[in-house]
Amino acid sequence: QVELEESGGGLVQPGGSLRLSCAGSPRIFRTYPMHWYRQAPGEQRKLVAGITSGGGTEYAESVKGRFTIERDNPRTVMYLQMNNLESEDPAVYYCHTQGNTEELWGQGTQVTVSS
Repeated sequence: QVELEESGGGLVQPGGSLRLSCAGSPRIFRTYPMHWYRQAPGEQRKLVAGITSGGGTEYAESVKGRFTIERDNPRTVMYLQMNNLESEDPAVYYCHTQGNTEELWGQGTQVTVSS
């Protein structure tokens, strides 16, 4: 059973924008904090942004002012709006959540930045 599923990745030119989506089950969106991570080739997976069930947010320094994380709890969808994409941003982007007894990852969606 797929509990988190990302979509919205693709190829964009430098300076362009993409909006990633993560669809999840209602039980996750009722109470769990949620995150976006990314992993570039040869690098460790890194936190990009996080959002609590109440809407509190945090961002990696490298994306502050360019990326916005949001969640729509009734529709059980989380978003990552990425603007002004740069050469450091290409990676596989993963949706993540963690509760008291479980940790869940999506399958990832590829973001490529190239002219």
